[in-house]
Amino acid sequence: MLIELFYSACLVVVLTCLLLYVVEEWWRKRCHMRREMSRKQSGGGPSVAFFHPYCNSGGGGERVLWCAIRAVQKRLGSIVLGMEALMAFVPDVFVDTMGYAFTLPLFKWVGGCHVACYVHYPTITRDMLRRVSSRVAAHNNRPFVANSPVLSTAKIIYYRVFAWLYSKAGRYSDIVLVNSSWTEDHINSLWERPLITNRVYPPCDTTSFKEIERPDDVDHTKSTSEIRIVSVGQFRPEKDHPLQLKAMYHLRQILSEDIFERTKLVFIGSCRNSEDEIRVKDMKDLCRHLSLENNVEFKVNASFTELKSELSRAMIGLHAMWNEHFGIGVVECMAAGLIVIAHRSGGPKADIIHEEAESSRNGYLATDEVEYANTIASIVRLPSDTRNRVRTAARSSVERFSVAEFEQNFLRLVEPFFG
Repeated sequence: MLIELFYSACLVVVLTCLLLYVVEEWWRKRCHMRREMSRKQSGGGPSVAFFHPYCNSGGGGERVLWCAIRAVQKRLGSIVLGMEALMAFVPDVFVDTMGYAFTLPLFKWVGGCHVACYVHYPTITRDMLRRVSSRVAAHNNRPFVANSPVLSTAKIIYYRVFAWLYSKAGRYSDIVLVNSSWTEDHINSLWERPLITNRVYPPCDTTSFKEIERPDDVDHTKSTSEIRIVSVGQFRPEKDHPLQLKAMYHLRQILSEDIFERTKLVFIGSCRNSEDEIRVKDMKDLCRHLSLENNVEFKVNASFTELKSELSRAMIGLHAMWNEHFGIGVVECMAAGLIVIAHRSGGPKADIIHEEAESSRNGYLATDEVEYANTIASIVRLPSDTRNRVRTAARSSVERFSVAEFEQNFLRLVEPFFG
């Protein structure tokens, strides 16, 4: 009886494997036929599909997508750009610009495509694993999980399994593009493909912001003019807007009363949904709690013209996100001539802001609300010529993040696929 069950089980396994093999071969041939049809429709040239759900979100990732498409269009002229899944379109080249690494083996193995990916932010990182292991509460590790040994253990097991699968999926890419040194380090540690991993900074609109004219600098310890601080970024939890409000609270203890009364923090950002709108309401409540109503403004869903107007009036730009993967907002504030204070982590620390020597300083880094407040106060007290030197260095340093640089580097790396 046991022998018969054993043979029956073996037969089921063999038949299942055979069925999977037949389905896979059918699928691969079908993909090949669809790709040949696409080539005929496009005049014989290679076709490229960009995979980027929610491509109208308006963030830095979406800017990478549309600049990449424009760069490819300039290189091929008339091509088929597929935005559907593999069932709808089988391209020659598949480019994931969203970070969905688990699509890579599908298009590589089943679709038979050349596969490339542009990684903005690794889906899992060593920092996430450390935070869960040490039970630190954060926007991606909720307090009720951090406070529970059982839930924390379950989450770390899930994260480790996910990290292993993520690393396997990423190795199917023929070429990997990353947006910063910070992302490059994490991807190399997870995917272990350093020879095909290339750093390509995302496209920043440096030209438009460099055109912003700034008024002459003044000594704000003697002048009566307003001191404006701008924070640009979507109203998302990881942007850590509350830290910036707390920094303003501490700034009141540092600056004299007459100077602080002339100091104003302006939040400029977009709301994606009702949760973001609630987040803005909570921030306004925190303003009242900290008695900062007269020192904080909110510009929600402001137009580009209004953004440029605010940047032209501001002295300082704030950015408080921990482990920001790059920091397009940081670059654009620097291009506009603001003196930027960003979090001492991620892309701003590794790639954008240099503070090793005062003679070449192009911005400032800080970690907590007290350090942010002290840095703001020190910038306000700087002589005008020193502030102008930092502004000039900042504006000169951002050209390496321009749209033209992105297009040139992106095409240089994907060019072999078009042969």
